[in-house]
Amino acid sequence: MNRGVSFEIPNEYGKYLAEILKPIEITASNWYIGGEESYIVGDGTLNIPLFDGEIFGMEGSSLKDIIENNEYYLIFANLKAFPKETEVFDIPSYEEFLNSSCQLVLLVIDSSYITVYCKDQDQLEGIFINANSLGFDKVNYITDENDFRTKLSVW
Repeated sequence: MNRGVSFEIPNEYGKYLAEILKPIEITASNWYIGGEESYIVGDGTLNIPLFDGEIFGMEGSSLKDIIENNEYYLIFANLKAFPKETEVFDIPSYEEFLNSSCQLVLLVIDSSYITVYCKDQDQLEGIFINANSLGFDKVNYITDENDFRTKLSVW
């Protein structure tokens, strides 16, 4: 069974979260934002954090606005999608992800390394196809056999 998708994005400014999440209806969820390190690009500098600390329950419409209408530089990011009617919290492990209402986990590590876990296999396939169509490097499915991650965190 496919658990997720991993790939590499260019280590540069852009709108990569919006591009990665294009196959997903971002506004249908409330989001956990881990408060890691990413910055909005303004006047050629990185001076404003993309997200203002750890956020429990950012509305999908707010997230969509931020990631589609700003250019930014991702260093570390931890985003988790929950159905609107459920509690939003951090999910520390894959096993807890499976047993929670969380539907999607997106992790960015060291500006380039992307891991996406998704319970919906059709959405997961859409993310895989989208990553390939955008020309991202080393696009692979994460399976039960090749997943060695012990926690769903960027640290």
